[in-house]
Amino acid sequence: MSLKFPDNFVWGVATASYQIEGATDEDGRGESIWDRFAATPGKTHNGDSGAVADDHYHRYPEDIALMKDLGVKAYRLSVAWPRIFPEGKGRVNELGIAFYDRLIDELLKNDITPYVTLYHWDLPQILEDDGGWLNRATSDYFADYADIVSRALGDRVKHWMTFNEPLCICWISYGEGRHAPGKVDPSFRDPAIATHTVYLGHGKAVPILRANSKDCKVGIVLNMSHVYANTSSDEDRAAVLQQDAVINRWFADPVLKGEYPQEVLRKLGGVPKIEPGDMEIIHQPLDFVGINNYFRSVVQGGGDPNSVFPIEVRVPNADRTEMDWEIYPQGLYDLLMRVTYDYHPKEILITENGCAMPDQVTPDGNVHDPRRVKYLHDHFEAAHRAIMAGAPLNGYFVWSMMDNFEWAYGYAKRFGITYVDYETQKRIPKDSYHFYQGVIKSGSL
Repeated sequence: MSLKFPDNFVWGVATASYQIEGATDEDGRGESIWDRFAATPGKTHNGDSGAVADDHYHRYPEDIALMKDLGVKAYRLSVAWPRIFPEGKGRVNELGIAFYDRLIDELLKNDITPYVTLYHWDLPQILEDDGGWLNRATSDYFADYADIVSRALGDRVKHWMTFNEPLCICWISYGEGRHAPGKVDPSFRDPAIATHTVYLGHGKAVPILRANSKDCKVGIVLNMSHVYANTSSDEDRAAVLQQDAVINRWFADPVLKGEYPQEVLRKLGGVPKIEPGDMEIIHQPLDFVGINNYFRSVVQGGGDPNSVFPIEVRVPNADRTEMDWEIYPQGLYDLLMRVTYDYHPKEILITENGCAMPDQVTPDGNVHDPRRVKYLHDHFEAAHRAIMAGAPLNGYFVWSMMDNFEWAYGYAKRFGITYVDYETQKRIPKDSYHFYQGVIKSGSL
């Protein structure tokens, strides 16, 4: 029996500016934190950077033609802040605006709706030099950036996302140091400060977007993982609450409920500094919440009592992607239902879901990726079950439209449903592309 999705369900694909655009030193673009991070020895695989990436800056008409052939009606992209403000603030780079003008017009010409993310991790380096997301003033610079971009594009862009994955922006970048700018603070205090600055920027930007882009929808994109206990013991169940508070509620509650989890605040002891009126700024009404989900989290008790994190458990004998992430589609269903019941969003979009696999071009010139096909099928099925159970899920953006620069992993991991030969920039639709094409065309599994 086929599983039919709602007629108005939005099927899309997603990418991010630094991962695909290239052209990092063209048309007045300024330096980003990822340019600096990638240029630092030992930070990325093989010293890879996004300097060329997929050369999307020059090849976007070809890429959009592929999207049209795929059949998607929506494309989630991000704007590169350093293209708009090379110095992070002040002077606007009109050539940067012009690129996104051309890109948006090409999408609309091909009947593809743009879903625009303002921040997908490429902070201007000059702002990082002044404290980055640890500097409260960066929230005002972000609001100014949102203003300029939405003034330029808001007549055509009607779906906006302020930030992509605050957990990565704040924890992985200012806590673990695995992402730019590569700061390390296992206490979680700096990540907490960064979170508050990011969310002030979000809260200040939302009314600006609504003013500049009439009748638009505004949301934020959170990467979340449903948390499970390793055993049924009281200690492991307590660990679930602890993990959920830090990786999910710390980032969801402020924007969706107007508060931080008190148990995390107590551990942090006075961090972040919350000024009067801050939470009112942060807690803006949103039209949708974007959810990025790739894996679940399994935890147990008995960890360091001074740490905000419990012990994570590696599930034995589990099927895993090339990122070494466990494949567990039920986790997507459980997460969607949890967000539905706990936060009551008007609308949910799965803004990223996909997998890295060891893709190779075969002698017949094709790329056969049966494990990705199965991954997508099983996650689509979980999403359909969530819709049937009452989740207000209205869209699914597969990550990613094409192979790209995978952050610190460089070009060693391939998430795309389109293969990219980085030597020639040739695009080859994979079997998963054709599978997805069929799902979109029929609207069913």
